[in-house]
Amino acid sequence: MGEKPARGETIASVKKILIYVEGQTEERFVKQLLQPHLSTRGIFSIPVLATTKVVKAGPNFKGGLPAYPKVREEIQRLLRDSSAVAVTTMLDYYGLPQTFPGRNSPQGTNSYQKISFVQQEILQDIGGSNWRGKFIPFLILHEFEGLLFSSPDDIAQTLPNSENFLTNFRQIRASFNSPEEINDTPNGAPSRRIKSVYPQYRKPLHGTAIASRIGLDKIRTSCSHFSDWLQKLEGL
Repeated sequence: MGEKPARGETIASVKKILIYVEGQTEERFVKQLLQPHLSTRGIFSIPVLATTKVVKAGPNFKGGLPAYPKVREEIQRLLRDSSAVAVTTMLDYYGLPQTFPGRNSPQGTNSYQKISFVQQEILQDIGGSNWRGKFIPFLILHEFEGLLFSSPDDIAQTLPNSENFLTNFRQIRASFNSPEEINDTPNGAPSRRIKSVYPQYRKPLHGTAIASRIGLDKIRTSCSHFSDWLQKLEGL
């Protein structure tokens, strides 16, 4: 969290937000796409990787989600940072441990209602009245790769030697009303669908490169849940 605001911005004019992420791909996404975009509004977004394992004689390992009590503890620690105007999360709904509030019995008739329910449960459990307005829980529907299906063409153009698979990526996207609804089953999750077409896909290697090629405008146009979250951050 030692990064500095862009040149020309004074410390007093910059609003700092902390984004709790579960992996290096999401960390790069924040740095490469969200930071430049939000900085134009005087907002400096800092990704904070979840700590998955603490080693007494060495540095902490980062990436992936620890058990929910640890996540709760880490987010509350970030909320106590008085220099931050907001703390938010960027975690995949797919694969989210069942111990997260509301995850084992989400209420609603569609994906958007269910994820809103779980986010609200997390807000109540972690934030409650103590951090009202400062904590903004956000879960990606259904995982990071869902955002990439905002543009099947850019997936094919970014992955090496995958032009012949463009039709496959387009067919996957066409099977759902939106990229965010590509689903929550072990074989149907967005990353599994990409790998079924292109087995060489590696999230840390290819994920942010594809997202950067797509750009925030295309992503938010296709992904309303993501766009709502970004709008909240912009409004800070």
